[in-house]
Amino acid sequence: MPEGTIKKKTDKGFGFIETRSGTDLFFHSSNCDGVSFDQLYEGQKVSFTEGRGPKGPRAENVKPM
Repeated sequence: MPEGTIKKKTDKGFGFIETRSGTDLFFHSSNCDGVSFDQLYEGQKVSFTEGRGPKGPRAENVKPM
């Protein structure tokens, strides 16, 4: 599974993960797996799978490490 760091979280239920390659990947609160969106924090290491949403690439199955 790819790994990254939560770069930014919003109070609107979405955020961005900085991947190891340095790109930012969108994630939505509905894509969290085994943890609630509110339990995640900026700077936290996470694993995820890459998927596609209606507006492009996104992180799915986001889990804390």
